[in-house]
Amino acid sequence: MYSTSRARTLDDVHGFTWKMESSCSEERQLLVDTMGSNIINIEDAPMDEQVWSTLRDKAMEEDLTEFEKTGSLYQAGVDKQGRPVIVFIGKWFKPGSVDMEKALLYLIRVLDPISDKDYTVVFFCTRTAAENYISYWSLKEIYMKLPYSYKKNLKAFYIVHPSMWTRLTSWWFSTFMAPAIKQKIHNVYAVTELEAHIKSTQFDIPMFIQEYDMSLHGLRYYQP
Repeated sequence: MYSTSRARTLDDVHGFTWKMESSCSEERQLLVDTMGSNIINIEDAPMDEQVWSTLRDKAMEEDLTEFEKTGSLYQAGVDKQGRPVIVFIGKWFKPGSVDMEKALLYLIRVLDPISDKDYTVVFFCTRTAAENYISYWSLKEIYMKLPYSYKKNLKAFYIVHPSMWTRLTSWWFSTFMAPAIKQKIHNVYAVTELEAHIKSTQFDIPMFIQEYDMSLHGLRYYQP
């Protein structure tokens, strides 16, 4: 239970969201002008089963200790519908400092045991910067290497504290590359909003995320 001032705080959050939507429209147009607006539905791209089988086997056998140490990707409990939750901490992921092939292999290792059933992803975008972002085309390449079951069984993708870059990327990608996931993406502007979908006791939220959230909404937001 949160304080009686929560409603006012949420009004502030949604007001901020509206302003971001307004400023985002010009950025979206610039992105379309740069990247193009032709819809290329990569959901329909055929997958070479032999290539996938080899990639999956490699994910299970490779030493991925170095990437695991980043702590940026892990499974943590279930959501309120009993679906496994995958957590991604954006600030702890730095494409320029990690082997991206091993990052992909680790993603497969984490997803494969749960990919035969519905699951949820929570992406904490809190305090991310340019060093934490991958290019649009790298994102496309990774997505295309994943099998259909991974994409179909992803039922919700929550982006907590989305940055302008994340909002633009998710919009462009889900509009022109993978429209099937568009309705699964949800921007979340306060950690407490996750409570409607995921029990907070299911995983520990890093302190820097909680501190940032409190800097936005104030301590009163967390008072019982």
